[in-house]
Amino acid sequence: MSQPTVRFAPSPTGYIHIGNARPALLNYLFARKHHGEFILRFDDTDLERSKEEYARAIEVDLAWLGVVPDLILHQSQRLSLYASAAQVLRDAGRLYPCYETAEELDRKRKRQQARGLPPVYDRAALALSASERARLEAEGRRPHWRFLLDQTIVRWEDLVRGESHIDCASLSDPVLVRADGSYLYTLPSVVDDIDQHITHVIRGEDHVTNTAVQIQLIDALGASGHPPVFAHHNLLSLVTGEALSKRLGSLSIGALREQGIEALAVAAAAVLTGSSIALHPIKSLDELVQSLDLGQLSRTQTRLDPADIAALSARTLHGLPFESVRDRLAAHDVAGHKARDFWHAVRGNLSTFLEVVDWWRVVEGEIAPVVEDRELLAVAHDSLPEEPWDLATWASWTKRLKERTGRAGKALFHPLRLALTGLDRGPELAALLPLIGRIKASARLSGHVA
Repeated sequence: MSQPTVRFAPSPTGYIHIGNARPALLNYLFARKHHGEFILRFDDTDLERSKEEYARAIEVDLAWLGVVPDLILHQSQRLSLYASAAQVLRDAGRLYPCYETAEELDRKRKRQQARGLPPVYDRAALALSASERARLEAEGRRPHWRFLLDQTIVRWEDLVRGESHIDCASLSDPVLVRADGSYLYTLPSVVDDIDQHITHVIRGEDHVTNTAVQIQLIDALGASGHPPVFAHHNLLSLVTGEALSKRLGSLSIGALREQGIEALAVAAAAVLTGSSIALHPIKSLDELVQSLDLGQLSRTQTRLDPADIAALSARTLHGLPFESVRDRLAAHDVAGHKARDFWHAVRGNLSTFLEVVDWWRVVEGEIAPVVEDRELLAVAHDSLPEEPWDLATWASWTKRLKERTGRAGKALFHPLRLALTGLDRGPELAALLPLIGRIKASARLSGHVA
């Protein structure tokens, strides 16, 4: 395969969610796998609903996921290109003015449905004479503009769905230009795909019908020799079956980040859910790059359970090597010669990364020990071995305590854990004890804050 150029084209009208992250990641990983280019292209021609704050947030969310665009474009800055393309279509007789109001169109659709007919636009505007159009405009009506579809069957080979086709006779001529002169999604998307030499369009299956329209538009604009390859993946939904929504904030990337969910877990859930590859923790996006196969994506809607994402996030943390978290640890003042051993000691008990702060306080800060069995703690204090300590120290020390006190199991280990950490559960004490050190351990066994 020659080097591909792909794009992710969100509308900045809200915060993106994990369902939006799915096509973003699939495009980015596809570009990485085939040494191509990934374009972030904001579909912001709806000037009323599009907000710069949402565009910035989308860039932040993608960066957090590890998605770094090679190029960022804003369609709102490319309006002259779309105006030129619209004129080409008008000159060719493929873009025609329509004067029906939204209410009139709605009444037409209802009458068609009542007669058992599909609610397809009847092309009544094509029958208007020049004088009739002039009269409507004199009344204050401004036309919206529809693309005149050839009523043929459009076929393409889809990288996910295989051989695909749409009978365009079943479709309404799509509106490309609103009455206020602004553009709907379709025309800018096709113009930019042509201008930027997009080779592959990877997106959700809710765009399948749009594909037939876009293929006809590509042809009408004189670019039929280089149509992109299409791939329509299945959609993600809530565990209830409800669609994900930017408006409702369903599983938004920002919210998942604030909950402490790992970016790699979100990426894995977004890409692997609904594929033939079992959902599993990953250590880097490179794993997803190597395993990416668009042909293995499911064609059925897949439900996401937030609890499953949280569990995957925890399992992701448990397998992360120290090198991949070194800077994150340092950002929370977890550094120095203990940092590596500390990470290996606590990672298996973390639900979220920020819990390292609490465990670092156990190791390096001051805690109030919980005294459950003073008699045992006194013997434990007197039996503390001299340093240096290592991973074998805990076993040799507790073996001596068993012999001296006759205690074993929970009766021995639980009071020691409460005194040394102030908590009744946590990482293996064999790994924590050398990090806590003899001075702190001695003080805590004596019931002192240390």
